[in-house]
Amino acid sequence: MNGFSNRAGIFASLNDPTRSRWLLAAIFVAGLLHASAADGDRPRLYTNETYIEDITRDTALPLSDPKAVFAFVLESLPDRVKVYPTENYYYFIFYHHGVRYAGNIRLDTADRDQGKLHFAYYEDLSEWRDKSEVTYRLLDQSYGVSVERIDRLVYRVSYGDKRVIFELNDLSKVVPPPQAIGLDEKFLGPVFDESGIRFFLVFNPKLKIFHYILDETVKVADDLFQSARTNRILIGKRTGFAYYLDRRLDRKILIGVFEGNANANNYFDGPFDQLPDNFIEGEELRQAILAVDPGRAGKIDRFGGSPDGSSRFLIAPYTHYRTEDDLHVFHRCATSKKIPRNSYYRCFVVDESEYGDAPALPSPLAKTTPKIKRKSTK
Repeated sequence: MNGFSNRAGIFASLNDPTRSRWLLAAIFVAGLLHASAADGDRPRLYTNETYIEDITRDTALPLSDPKAVFAFVLESLPDRVKVYPTENYYYFIFYHHGVRYAGNIRLDTADRDQGKLHFAYYEDLSEWRDKSEVTYRLLDQSYGVSVERIDRLVYRVSYGDKRVIFELNDLSKVVPPPQAIGLDEKFLGPVFDESGIRFFLVFNPKLKIFHYILDETVKVADDLFQSARTNRILIGKRTGFAYYLDRRLDRKILIGVFEGNANANNYFDGPFDQLPDNFIEGEELRQAILAVDPGRAGKIDRFGGSPDGSSRFLIAPYTHYRTEDDLHVFHRCATSKKIPRNSYYRCFVVDESEYGDAPALPSPLAKTTPKIKRKSTK
């Protein structure tokens, strides 16, 4: 109902002997409406007009010069920014000559206190075009770039006359509720994915498996709907992230990421690249990785990275799915009477490398099920 109609009805009754009660009610309702508006901001509007104008503008930017592109990015930022993802990437996009470019500034835990930052940009990817040349530079004083620590998880980046304060995401006080962590599991740290979804990264030393558990101690920035085949599988409308509603604990385990997003390497490609670097204590992560893959002893740092920083141990126990039907295998595994009780949590771990373009299967089923190639839908 229109607010003006309500208001007209209220004022029309002022001649009534009960007008005092109506007036008080009107004041009360107005107060509620005001409080409601104050409690939440209105959405931000994005228009096609802006997009069209951006892609059709005659822009000038020497893309072959990383220093010039870095200057453009830094000068375009406000004086203070917030870096949400937990591997400390500050992502950006821009359009140039009708092409969308993506990139990031990264304040890596390993070398930011040495005055270094990582800068990369490339023509943005899509599912139908998943290869693009990346321009990357490790920037420091030798390039005229200054990185100064001014507080815990707060850094000032300077280049030329421009200075920007980068505030990293402090999740040091985040603790999972008891019902979200199993007795055999160890909490390694909080994850804030670039999709805006938060997770708890946990490791089970007994089974030697990792899980990403949805963090529901905060409002989840997504709307989950039930899979058509079982109410145990929930899928995010915005992210496409798929979860299994644990039958033993009050929690949701990430089991799938939409394959198209993984191919496009976009914000919804999964939390494998947002480990809790700022909050990993000592050797916990390295010890967990070596429990899974002892052959990496002496070949990784405490974050799971190679000595030259070019690669990192992949923690991605979830599958890349194409349809909802691809996810049902998790439920089949979790409810199968043929799966030993102590292997239940293995039902939510897959190894994509074992299957190539075939649907990856939960660990307990992978050993007994023949590999069948998925029909292409591209």
